[in-house]
Amino acid sequence: MSIPQYFNEYTAIKGYGPVHTSARWFNDMVNVPFSSEPFVASVVAFFLDNTLHKKDSSIRKDRGKHWWDKFRSFKGDTRSEEFYSLPFNLNKYFPSV
Repeated sequence: MSIPQYFNEYTAIKGYGPVHTSARWFNDMVNVPFSSEPFVASVVAFFLDNTLHKKDSSIRKDRGKHWWDKFRSFKGDTRSEEFYSLPFNLNKYFPSV
């Protein structure tokens, strides 16, 4: 990908990254991740995965979204009450939403 290549070549030539402010911690926080090919590829994949064909039912099924639909609300599954209950019968003082 060209973004990490740009960041790496810029750093090799100038001695510092494209983001160059007076706060070195901020420079490192931006320059280091964008110099990494896996990070940039993950960001692009995440963006495309969540924007393209979002409403298509076959893509929702392929991504496993149909499985999560029943867990979108607390009352969607009967096991929620048991799973999220507090220990020592504290649910009567702090009820679930």
